[in-house]
Amino acid sequence: MAIIVLAAVWLVLYLYYRKEWAATFVCKTGPETQPDPALTRLVWCSLVILIGLAVANIAASLITGAIVIPLPLIGLAAALPILVLSSQRLPVLRSIDWCTLVFFAAMFVLMAAVWQTGFFQSLAGVTGVTAVPAILGTSVIISQFISNVPFVALFQPLILQAGGGTARLMALAAGSTIAGNLTILGAASNVIIIQQAEARGETLTFTEFAKVGVPLTLIQIGIYAVFLGVV
Repeated sequence: MAIIVLAAVWLVLYLYYRKEWAATFVCKTGPETQPDPALTRLVWCSLVILIGLAVANIAASLITGAIVIPLPLIGLAAALPILVLSSQRLPVLRSIDWCTLVFFAAMFVLMAAVWQTGFFQSLAGVTGVTAVPAILGTSVIISQFISNVPFVALFQPLILQAGGGTARLMALAAGSTIAGNLTILGAASNVIIIQQAEARGETLTFTEFAKVGVPLTLIQIGIYAVFLGVV
C-alpha cells in the first residue's frame, strides 16, 4: 500500500506541475568549503552506529516483540563520536535547530498534560472514534490542529486501552502520515521545511500546498480505506 500511495503522489504532482517537470533548473550553490577528513570519518562512524542499533532494534522487535534499545539512546549513541572526538563539536552544536527541538518537546509536554486531564479520553469514548474508519478520518482532521506526531502520542494510548489490534494501529499510522499531505499544518515537518526554504528566498503558500494536497489526500484515504477494509 505504501508503494501505491507513493505512486499516487508522483501522479498528482506530475499532473499539476507537468511543465515544471520537464524544465531544467540551475542549482545555485554557495561558496565551496574545504572538506574535513577527520569529521567525515566521524560522521561515517556515527552513521554505522545509527544503522547498527536500528537494525538490532528491528531484529529484537521481530524476535521478542519489544524494542530493547530506547530510541533517544540510539540518537545519543550516534551523536557521541562527533560530540566527543571532533574538533568541530561547537560549530555543530551551534548549527542545530534548537528552536525546533524545543517546539517538539513542548508539544509532547502539552499532549501529556491533555491526556492526564482525561478530557480527551471521555470525548473519544462519547464519539466512538476507535473504529478503523473513524481512526483514519480523525487522524487526518485533528492533525491539522495539533500536528500529526503529537496526535499519535495522544491517540495511540487510547487505541491500546480500547483493545485495538493491528488494523486500528495501521489506520492511525496511515491517517497521521497522510495528514501532512492535506495542508501545511498537518505535519510540523512541513512548517520546518517551508521555514528553511523561506530563509533561502523561496516559499510555498498555504493555497498552493492545499491545491495539490487536498485531492492527493482524498485519493490516499481511499487507497488505505480499501486496504484496511481488506485486512
